[in-house]
This record gives sequence, C-alpha cells and structure tokens, in this order.
Amino acid sequence: MQNAKVLLLNQNYEPLTVVSAQKAIILAFLNKVEIVERRDRWVHSQHLVFPLPSIIRLLRFIHIPHHHVELSRRNILKRDNFRCQYCGTTKGPFTVDHVIPRVRGGQDTWENLVCACVRCNNRKGDRSPEQANLRMLKPPRRPSHLFFIQHHMGTSEDSWKPYIFLN
Repeated sequence: MQNAKVLLLNQNYEPLTVVSAQKAIILAFLNKVEIVERRDRWVHSQHLVFPLPSIIRLLRFIHIPHHHVELSRRNILKRDNFRCQYCGTTKGPFTVDHVIPRVRGGQDTWENLVCACVRCNNRKGDRSPEQANLRMLKPPRRPSHLFFIQHHMGTSEDSWKPYIFLN
C-alpha cells in the first residue's frame, strides 16, 4: 500500500492529480471523496476493513482557475521522454537545449527548450538546428497537466485511462 497511487478526480470527473493511497483513504474516511474504482486489496485497521482505492472523486467541486505545469529541467526531460530531440537517443547524459539560442534572443519557454544529448548539444552550439544541419523529432510545446498525470512515475493503471483520456 505504501507505493500505491490513486487518481483524484474533481466532482465533474476531471482529473486533478495523483495522491498516495494513504491520503485517498483518509479523504474517503472523512467523507470528502467517493471511491469510483477500487483494487482487489483491502486495508485493515484494528476495527475497520477498507477497500484500497484506485480512483476517487471529490464530493464538492473545486474551482481551479489554471492548471500550471512548472517549467523545469526535469519536466522538459519528462515531456521529451528522456530522448534527444535531434538524434533520438535515449542514452544520457542529457542537457536542455535552447532551440533558438539565448545569444540570438531565445527565451526559457516550453516552446524553445528541448532534451538533447551532450553530443548533439555541443554539435549545435549557438546555432539554430537548421544552421547546424539538425532536424528535430517533434516541435516542442507546452504540455497539459494531464500529460504529467498520464506519465506519473512512469506508470498509470488501466482503470485510469477512461478518465485521463476523456479530456
């Protein structure tokens, strides 16, 4: 149970985040959520037996004005699946490369940062990919918060898919 993760849905079934099984059980015990999907395992206390949840839904709607995914080195590498966006290798070490180099006015944005192996990053230098004769596997873009729920800790459960891919 210690490593079990639970998908938390808003009242309208919109995915919000992933929480620990312990937090999910506490929320269910406090009648703040309902269990939508449960696992075949049970949690035992001295006086209670509780189903181990897989998906829970808030009983009250929580308005979240903007789902913000933090721009960080780790999140860039996750977004690009730890794959060099120039040569496609998955063997590190990896760096974060500015598609349009900083010296040419490139910004620190989701659309301008990509995962690159050290070899490709050195080959590119302070040039554009075209100038360095490099082609990108895919154009970089800002991920939605659902991307990180879908790829949470590298795994998600089959029972989560209808809720995550619903949006």
